[in-house]
Amino acid sequence: MTIDMSQFYEVFFEESAELLGEMERLLLELDVNAPSKDDLNAIFRTAHSIKGGAGTFGFTEITETTHILESLLDKLRTDKLKLRSEMVDVFLKACDVLKMQLAGRQYQSEVDAQAVTDICKRLNELAEAKQDAAPAPVAKPAPAVPAAPAAAAPAAAAPAAGGAETVDPTPENLYAILTGTAAAPAPAANEGYGFFTDAPAAAQAAPAAAQAAPAATKHIADLPTEAQPKRRASDRSETETTSIRVGVEKVDQLINLVGELVITQAMLAQAASRVDQVQFESLIAGVGQLERNSRDLQESVMSIRMMPISFVFSRFPRVVRDLAGKLNKQVELKTVGEGTELDKGLIEKIADPLNHLVRNSLDHAIEAPEVRIAAGKDPVGTITLRAFHQGGNIMVEVADDGAGLSREKILGKARERGMNVNDAMSDQEVWSLIFEPGFSTAAVVTDVSGRGVGMDVVRRNVRNMGGRVEIQSEFGKGTCISIRLPLTLAILDGMSVAVGKEIFIVPLTYIIESMQPAKDDIKAISGQGKVVHVRGEYLPVVALHERFNIKSNVGDTEMERGILVILEAEGIKSALFVDELVGQHQVVIKSLETNYRKAQGISGATIMGDGKVALILDVAALVRPSQHDVLRAA
Repeated sequence: MTIDMSQFYEVFFEESAELLGEMERLLLELDVNAPSKDDLNAIFRTAHSIKGGAGTFGFTEITETTHILESLLDKLRTDKLKLRSEMVDVFLKACDVLKMQLAGRQYQSEVDAQAVTDICKRLNELAEAKQDAAPAPVAKPAPAVPAAPAAAAPAAAAPAAGGAETVDPTPENLYAILTGTAAAPAPAANEGYGFFTDAPAAAQAAPAAAQAAPAATKHIADLPTEAQPKRRASDRSETETTSIRVGVEKVDQLINLVGELVITQAMLAQAASRVDQVQFESLIAGVGQLERNSRDLQESVMSIRMMPISFVFSRFPRVVRDLAGKLNKQVELKTVGEGTELDKGLIEKIADPLNHLVRNSLDHAIEAPEVRIAAGKDPVGTITLRAFHQGGNIMVEVADDGAGLSREKILGKARERGMNVNDAMSDQEVWSLIFEPGFSTAAVVTDVSGRGVGMDVVRRNVRNMGGRVEIQSEFGKGTCISIRLPLTLAILDGMSVAVGKEIFIVPLTYIIESMQPAKDDIKAISGQGKVVHVRGEYLPVVALHERFNIKSNVGDTEMERGILVILEAEGIKSALFVDELVGQHQVVIKSLETNYRKAQGISGATIMGDGKVALILDVAALVRPSQHDVLRAA
């Protein structure tokens, strides 16, 4: 019998990424002058665990790097060396190198061998430079270093990247696989690699390791460490069942099936509404109970995909630290609402827009210390990342106490580019100009920002997530950029509208109000279409039947008989003309592009309670031509 070691690779890569993230967090929070012994031990354990996992699979290059890093960390935690700020910088660079090496093994991407050599050399220099000068306290012997992969049992030789390694599962080899050692050492000398199993427990008897194989994929956090008391055997089974690792594709399949169940329930409810309510009382009650159970099930299943936004926020302390040093600025990062949960799909997509916004705040918004002092400000600027719920949406804010946006500077730059702007534009209309492709007020283009592509990317990415961006700014005091996102990409709160015989869904996040217009409020502009007068401002009218070439029950000549849905997309308002409002629904989104093809002005589709397909409108795409009409007509 053989064991395919490649089945455990993904677990190792995921755990290693989590450990490196934790190491970065701990390093950034370290007090260099008085480092916490617990934090130093925790940082040492992360390096030790990655080394153990790499040794188990024979990833020798990762083992060598982590061994050098671990040796320096061990001298710090045992007071053989004193922590210096330059060491923290080198440790963070070592994290970057390890990420690169892990990516090389996971994705077969290129690894910069010179960068690996340089960081190992620097770590060794730091370990040796102070060793002779430092006092030599009498301390307990250094922990035994696990054997290098080259000395491991021949059956556990290093596999090729991405290949499947098989070994003969003798008790000795199984023990070497699970603990990363060639043979079972004496309990007192063994630390174990700490990745797959409880090494001290396994060291008591090698045959027991074979029985431990099913537990090979449990989380590192579940394993006893030097700062954790070892659990009793009676505690182990209860702890190990508190979490499981499930593939995202399985969760997505479950969500899709629950969505189909909700659609089926809606169809049954609509059919039941047509029968005699008294004669079929028990049927009506059963359908009502099915609706409640379906909604509860849907919410529970959706919560599986929900993740705290701290997964995104946690990467920015490093970004702020590095960039602030590069720009010679003093910046403090604050995070609020890290526990706010967001759909996993949104978590992955929001990271890039936030990265652009944080970098822009550092480069353009936060002033240099001397400038802030001259303005009567604290020399240390503040960037705040905040997440919270608002209605049925998630709000993510990037706020700073920097220079704020200059209305005059933005308008001047817009005029230089030949854009049709005027001084009567509202602040929101002016602020929205910075999202135009290629627009930048930076005097100098740097490798941080200034090319005029970042904010355009932010708006496009947020719009693709079904969200929108809002800006508030006060010159000299700061700027707050808010991203409004739906709770999930799978379910949408929308208003269903009718045009002729067709039903469309308008996302509620874009709707301000709906109204039946007076005939005198609608005006025609030559070559520009129609506009409607709403409380002192003229809004362009987007006739849905014209956009999709559908016969309307109302027609162009009697628009006062129809309904105008006032929308706001990207800071500019428009009026969507439809025949009538049908109702408000929570719909399950189906990808039209996956199941049919991409359609202009349509972001997806859903199945209504009567079994018919309703198209979900891409509001931003529909009103975009009208936005330019408004600016030209103003």
